Amino acid sequence: MDIKIKVIPNSSVNAIISFKEDILKVKVTAVPEKGLANIALINLLSKIFKIPKSSITVLKGKSSSTKIIRFDGMSKDDVYTILNSFYES
Repeated sequence: MDIKIKVIPNSSVNAIISFKEDILKVKVTAVPEKGLANIALINLLSKIFKIPKSSITVLKGKSSSTKIIRFDGMSKDDVYTILNSFYES
């Protein structure tokens, strides 16, 4: 399952801020240098989705704030269910 993500680096927290119009907006504390923001993003998504980091790949936008991320082994329903439950709690 692939998903579009807008990353806001150099933030005060690592957190998902919204999921609207099929775009996930995420804040990470890491700076956007040497792939550090991508690493922080993968670490955060791994914790939230409870999947190994190796199951998350940045397909497009490695040096951009807008990325396409692939979750291996997860369906669209799986991803949406987790994101929806994240906002209900």
